[in-house]
Amino acid sequence: MCGIVGVVSHSPVNQLLYDALLLLQHRGQDAAGIATDQSNTFSMYKANGLVRDVFRTRNMRSLQGNSGIGHCRYPTAGSSSEEEAQPFYVNAPFGITLAHNGNLTNQAELKEEMFRKDRRHINTNSDSEVLLNVLAHELQEAAFGHTLDVDAVFKAVAMVHRRARGAYAVVAQIAGHGLLAFRDPYGIRPLCLGISESEGGTEYLVASESVALEGLGFRFVRDIAPGEAIFIDTEGKLHERQCADNPSLNPCVFEYVYLARPDSVIDGASVYATRLRMGEYLADKIRKEIPLEQIDVVMPIPDSSRPAAIQLALKLGVEYREGFIKNRYIGRTFIMPGQGMRKKSVRQKLNAIPSEFKDKNVLLVDDSIVRGTTSREIVQMAREAGARKVFFASAAPPVVFPNVYGIDMPTRDELIAYGRTVDEVCKEITADHLVYQDLDALKRSISDVNPALQSFEASCFDGVYITGDVTPAYLDQLETARHNPKAAPAEDAVRTQLNLNPPVAAE
Repeated sequence: MCGIVGVVSHSPVNQLLYDALLLLQHRGQDAAGIATDQSNTFSMYKANGLVRDVFRTRNMRSLQGNSGIGHCRYPTAGSSSEEEAQPFYVNAPFGITLAHNGNLTNQAELKEEMFRKDRRHINTNSDSEVLLNVLAHELQEAAFGHTLDVDAVFKAVAMVHRRARGAYAVVAQIAGHGLLAFRDPYGIRPLCLGISESEGGTEYLVASESVALEGLGFRFVRDIAPGEAIFIDTEGKLHERQCADNPSLNPCVFEYVYLARPDSVIDGASVYATRLRMGEYLADKIRKEIPLEQIDVVMPIPDSSRPAAIQLALKLGVEYREGFIKNRYIGRTFIMPGQGMRKKSVRQKLNAIPSEFKDKNVLLVDDSIVRGTTSREIVQMAREAGARKVFFASAAPPVVFPNVYGIDMPTRDELIAYGRTVDEVCKEITADHLVYQDLDALKRSISDVNPALQSFEASCFDGVYITGDVTPAYLDQLETARHNPKAAPAEDAVRTQLNLNPPVAAE
């Protein structure tokens, strides 16, 4: 999971890209980067850290141009080194910068092809660099000498779809030609288009979530379809084409459960509305498993579970209270690398209000349970605050399979529900009772909001990998790599600055 954005404007876009990344910060807190294009010259700056910490005035001044792309990273492949921060750049053909959200499942094969067949060198362990080089090679094959027309661009994307497997939403700049955006044929990761009318004409913004469009004054136009590519040329003209042979829409259900902001609309379904429905379906199941007279109060675990908890309490007729206060300056623990860091950050992030817990039977509602570290700590906090009993409810089903499409759930032994019954998980997190959402109910929560959505990517719950290329051997290989990672460079060893413009004065 990462956040990507691309902008074509009639005025400098550096501030616009920065603001868009702030709106997408929830999608990745590991690194951030921006690349702009002015007169066929790219300027780029990227580094580890939050958006607000990465960019300084001197960096922003160097990012000149009226078009550009941005990225905030949440690492799922490769490492957290700054060399793997995005966007990536390749100088041929024409010069291309690219930012990618998702994960390629055939990265290793493509990397080998790049070297032996296409004669391209991949310098990092990032699948995004592999994807960039695949696109670059196909653009080179499709181009007519020194020229690149729209048909050639779309032909190259079609070839990328045939070669690449997995999940990918992409924004890219081609020097001297325009901005390209496309989505994988299964539509796993989100991507949408917005426009704004200015004195200079129409401006375009492509982003992972609609909240980035609306927050910057752009009008949401539509989601980019699975397999579709859009290209905005240097004249500001928008071109659209379906580039996949058999596209089908299968959005990731975890976007609705946790990843996306509640004020976004993804593939025609309001994230907030789907979370309300999750609460309603979860209430139906709780009613069957826990006598309501035993529940004194319903409390959310801030923030993403709040809509489900509100609707759940309303349907059960149980009092809703806020028992945990969140420190909003601490990152999302699910995204934080390292089990020790996640555990330590829970108590830094949340603080209990003892008066809301004292001598009460409390039903805690969370969006999901992945590793269980956060859940266990929160249950203990509730008991320490004075709760008599602590019931726990998850708006999502048990996470029992690795996710290979861009979410950091790569190994089974890191998932608390893997190989355990619900009662065993309940014991592990030290709750008095645990209730999970049913998968069918989760899917209905989304389909109820947008009936056109009937098929989903839900592999972390059901083990069905819709790209058809994920085998048990592949998953075993992922787990082996996870347990024996290569030594990574020191986190603060290098900050990467690529700036082909003249140097500017420091702030």
